[in-house]
Amino acid sequence: MSVLISDASLLLALHLSILIAVILRVLLREHREPASRIAWIAVVCAVPIGGIVAYLFLGEVNLGRHRKHRLRQLSSALSSRGAVPENPNPSMQVIPRDYQPSFAVGQSISGFAPVTGNQATLMSDSNVTIDTMVADIDAAKHHVHLIFYIWLADRNGSKIVEALQRAAKRGVRCRAMADGLGSRGIINSVHWKSMRDAGVQLSIALPINRPLLRAFFRRIDLRNHRKLLVIDSRIAYCGSQNCADPEFLIKPKYAPWVDIVLRFEGPIAQQNQWLFAYDWMTSVNEDLHALLVSPVPSQEGGFPAQVVATGPDVRCSAMPEMFVSLIYSARDELVISTPYFVPTESLQAALCSAAYRGVDTKIVFPARNDSRIVAAASRSYYADLLAAGVKIHEYSGGLLHAKTLTIDGAVSMIGSANMDRRSFELNYENNVLLADDEMTGQIRQRQQTYLDSSTQVTSQEVAQWSFSRRIWNNTIAMLGPVL
Repeated sequence: MSVLISDASLLLALHLSILIAVILRVLLREHREPASRIAWIAVVCAVPIGGIVAYLFLGEVNLGRHRKHRLRQLSSALSSRGAVPENPNPSMQVIPRDYQPSFAVGQSISGFAPVTGNQATLMSDSNVTIDTMVADIDAAKHHVHLIFYIWLADRNGSKIVEALQRAAKRGVRCRAMADGLGSRGIINSVHWKSMRDAGVQLSIALPINRPLLRAFFRRIDLRNHRKLLVIDSRIAYCGSQNCADPEFLIKPKYAPWVDIVLRFEGPIAQQNQWLFAYDWMTSVNEDLHALLVSPVPSQEGGFPAQVVATGPDVRCSAMPEMFVSLIYSARDELVISTPYFVPTESLQAALCSAAYRGVDTKIVFPARNDSRIVAAASRSYYADLLAAGVKIHEYSGGLLHAKTLTIDGAVSMIGSANMDRRSFELNYENNVLLADDEMTGQIRQRQQTYLDSSTQVTSQEVAQWSFSRRIWNNTIAMLGPVL
């Protein structure tokens, strides 16, 4: 009996030691919000074994030793060789004064200053976007570079596959990268092999094979969420759309997916080229430096824009800082659309502050979200937003997947980043921030179509939510920092 008691005491002491060690790790980990520390400590204490295992695998943004080493090498090599595109007009004076601080924040994130002389075309819908991409790929003379988080083997996905094959067969260098999780269907299909056989160079971003083994070396839920196409260093596409039909057959009950994409021409294409090269050279032993230093002509009368690229290798506060800076710069109107909303405290406070100081603040969410967890967390923030005067709208024409932000009819940002913690901390994202009344006006008109197909949420409606619904929403939101 004494032996059993002794063994039990040793096991208890070992468990307590591990528990204390993990709690100390949570407390000492750099760049973690207090809410995140509290949430993780609560999980570890409430479910000791499961919580400890969860923290070890999911509690920290671990890129892996090999990837961190490769990223350091690339950053050093590209910076020393002058690969970051130079700004044809290095003065911030091309940006309206009220918004210069936001562009400075953007430059601090990924090193890209605003470049002038850009033009853009707003794609009318998802199918037109793919058809226009195909036409540009068919007209490519030197190279085609693309990254997609989700690439499906459906009608639109197959169109891109066939366009790449045609381009590769006529001698155009085609490099295509797809996320290992989001695009696993096409990666494991005959289309992937057929592209490789046609001469398309392929790479898988963040592979998911052998997940249990990989989990010991890097966090396995890091994802490349970018949607990016660059053609001949002069054309670039940026927006929310994956390479798929709007019917989005892997989640058909939420269809159609409603997206927004801009087709850019001008120096901003070179910044997107740099972003592609950074991702490509992280995974593939190929030097694309020569493509990064080739000049790109400005478009006469074009507008200033900059790429804002974030990821787990950038400071974790980068994307929230970008959003917060833009929100605080608003004077008259702020309109946002995002499918996934789990804000940081600073972001939530910035939105409320905008409404309190008299800015006409509108946010559009999808009425039916494909993530029940995110939907619950999002709605837990409604009451405070509404109390501040923020106007919340829920879109009912499908899953509103467009990530847009417009300010005062003068500045706008679109891209892949959502307003949630996954985008902030775990995903590689790409966005374009631009200052132009005409282009912002077009994006604002598109936002209006979302508003016109939405129902405005009222404070009275939220107050009438059932007790169980409020408990569910708030419990999920409380766990937001660990999701």
